[in-house]
Amino acid sequence: MTKKLLLGVEAIGQGAIDGGISGVYAYPGTPSTEITEYIQGNEVAIERNLHREWSANEKTAFESALGMSYAGKRSLVCMKHVGLNVAADPFMNSAMTGINGGLIIAVADDPSMHSSQNEQDSRFYGKFAMIPVLEPSNQQEAYDMTRTGFELSEQLGTPVLLRITTRLAHSRAGVIPVEKGLPENKLKLPSDPLQFILLPAFARKRYQTLLDKQVKFELASEVSPFNSYTDGEDHSMGIICCGIALNYLLENYPDGCPYPILKIVQYPLSSKMIGYLEEQVDKLLVIEEGYPIVEEQLKGFFGYGKPVSGKLDGTLPRTGELNPDIVAQALKLPTQHGEAIPGLVANRPPVLCKGCGHHDLFRALDEVIADYGDGHVFSDIGCYTLGVLPPYHSGNTCVDMGSSVTMAKGAADAGLFPAIAVIGDSTFTHSGITGLLDAVYEKSNILIMIGDNESTSMTGGQNSSALGRIESLCLGAGVHPQHIHVIEALPKNHGELVDLIRHEIQYHGVSVIIPRRECIQKSARRISENKRQMAAECLKINS
Repeated sequence: MTKKLLLGVEAIGQGAIDGGISGVYAYPGTPSTEITEYIQGNEVAIERNLHREWSANEKTAFESALGMSYAGKRSLVCMKHVGLNVAADPFMNSAMTGINGGLIIAVADDPSMHSSQNEQDSRFYGKFAMIPVLEPSNQQEAYDMTRTGFELSEQLGTPVLLRITTRLAHSRAGVIPVEKGLPENKLKLPSDPLQFILLPAFARKRYQTLLDKQVKFELASEVSPFNSYTDGEDHSMGIICCGIALNYLLENYPDGCPYPILKIVQYPLSSKMIGYLEEQVDKLLVIEEGYPIVEEQLKGFFGYGKPVSGKLDGTLPRTGELNPDIVAQALKLPTQHGEAIPGLVANRPPVLCKGCGHHDLFRALDEVIADYGDGHVFSDIGCYTLGVLPPYHSGNTCVDMGSSVTMAKGAADAGLFPAIAVIGDSTFTHSGITGLLDAVYEKSNILIMIGDNESTSMTGGQNSSALGRIESLCLGAGVHPQHIHVIEALPKNHGELVDLIRHEIQYHGVSVIIPRRECIQKSARRISENKRQMAAECLKINS
């Protein structure tokens, strides 16, 4: 078998293809984006014509994947951790409906918040929904767990949550795939015609079914080939390692760890495995990336008398990513520190690209808002969020996808004038439209500026569901056509954009201004690709 050098996210994509999926559904979000992009560019996926288009948001992605499962085929749905918040409604209820074709939810968490609003741990969602969770410790396991996870899903009759973190998602390692992947499932409707109908009378039965499955889920963890116990010479302490944290422990013991290790990468926790370790040692140390979910269960639910340390008692930090040095400190081992960064090395926060059309949006907005003072601009999630930083300072909030429109509406309801929302084209279709509907219905006095760079640029330049259709969407939502304006975001149009903003602020109702210019990075890629195609055509003609 040929070894491939894959990112963790690419290993998941390859595992899904080899596991027999018929489709992947996703909304781009770092660090999960490349799972779908890998499948989109994979020759086998293209040959089999697997579904691999982007969805408008994580909720629509999840529901589409569940629909494919309903039809008996295997599906993968991908998102980052905050995307699971958006998909929480179908996610929680799919635990009760169960599945027909295998369904894996791949969620990439972002400890240290490299590109996110929070550090939430998706394992809690898995526990909340009471479904099995897989947490690979390396790229090979990411591949193997995905490939076999669809079979596990079908055996247990439930969706399976696959949780990774940034470090595993975006680091490479050798992965050995199987020589031949599984074929796709045939179309097959559920044997129980009521399975996916969650009317109260049926839902009560489905909930009891979910509860009855818990013993089976724990047994699956107990016999899982991925969970393991490794004995050690020194039984003064036992260590429970979850997912990627195992690597940080082993890096400190190149000749082998002296303590017994229980590797946990499949949940729910096996009380039998935990109990066995607890009997062998004097105390326990829990090393897990994210929240202290295992540590809390040991202290609260299992009720063991042995001391348990980890994040709750300060042995390990509650915030940020773990690393080998942090784990070494917890084990009271020597750590290696490089030289301090010289004071002359200044921090370089991210900035908008040179030539980005958002510069023109913020220059004009700042000129107008200077007449009203600070506190009137509500921003959102995207490249344009950088407008809240120097040199523009054009934004006073940034909470979650789509919140600019609804927070501007709420502030206007409270009497704030002017109330201006700044949102991007992809975020607008992700979750800004629903807020626009509320604002139109109530004739809210807000101005919405949709920075249209014709791309989901922050995550790599994917096309959004809004491409070429923003003004028609606003018109369909009920915005008066005289208060929908499209303008090319260029320095030469600065005065016109300033005048437009000033004029529309005075309108008592919902106004929409769309400063539009293709993302400079996407434009460069498009021009390069056009040149490549032209060169190929010329070569073909000449030959």
